[in-house]
Amino acid sequence: MRLLFAGTPEAAVPALEAILAGRHEVVAVLTRPDAPSGRGRKLHPSPVAERARAAGIEVLTPKSAKDPAFADRLREIAPDACPVVAYGGLLPASVLEVPRYGWINLHFSVLPAWRGAAPVQHAIRAGDDVTGASTFQIVEELDAGPVYGVLTEPIGPTDTAGDLLDRLARSGARLLADTLDGIAAGTLEARPQPTDGVTYARKVEVDDVRVDWKAPAFAVDRLVRSATPAPGAWTTFRGERLKLGPVTVVPDAEVLPPGRLRAEKSRVLVGTGSVPVALGEVRPPGKQAMPAPDWARGARPGDEEPLT
Repeated sequence: MRLLFAGTPEAAVPALEAILAGRHEVVAVLTRPDAPSGRGRKLHPSPVAERARAAGIEVLTPKSAKDPAFADRLREIAPDACPVVAYGGLLPASVLEVPRYGWINLHFSVLPAWRGAAPVQHAIRAGDDVTGASTFQIVEELDAGPVYGVLTEPIGPTDTAGDLLDRLARSGARLLADTLDGIAAGTLEARPQPTDGVTYARKVEVDDVRVDWKAPAFAVDRLVRSATPAPGAWTTFRGERLKLGPVTVVPDAEVLPPGRLRAEKSRVLVGTGSVPVALGEVRPPGKQAMPAPDWARGARPGDEEPLT
């Protein structure tokens, strides 16, 4: 089949690699425009754009898939199918109808659970034991199309969103490649999603991941892991924002009031709505992340200076 691959972040690159290694022809890639990153905030191409250009594949970067020029180019390319992994933009009906086999999305949840932009983050924060990935036909309703294939993946007690997404990106790449093979061979049929169990995973904003120290320790742990590495959980100390890495629940430690710090030689404890947690890495404003005991030695928090 002739394919146009749509994707943007690093998590989409394994799928592109798997498809390039297969028997189908990737004739073009659709990705988001160059975006500022790094200290200098210079414009950089997406990871998918970099990989596609290295392979000599045409890269399309419209500001919106609604751009008539993109629709015209898509019709000229005339792909049989368009595999999608985290493209990051809405696809209008005018482009959905172009490929004869449609747009086939790899989504990092077991649909219909966690439809939306941030399924991995929401699964961890909700305390799910298992998640997975699904391939499905894109329709105009959000992540509601019929499903071709599913895989499952356990969520470990220390998994961050980054850890889990890395595993799903690799296993999901094979699922997407197998789905395309099955469509081409006529051996795979999409099945409607169940109507029960629909949940939504909206984009996680910075304001969503401020730590509430009055919450139970398990909820603080899940929140921080769900926001690692991005957008990064945070709290405030002396009026400044501190970014936090994963914490460890310490059930046998003396109970502390929510937000109260206790700096020990080898750990820094913080009170929650239940038992304390030990901070992992702390990133003060304008500095690199550092182990919490190193931060405490420099900051010298007093007994009456809580995290808020």
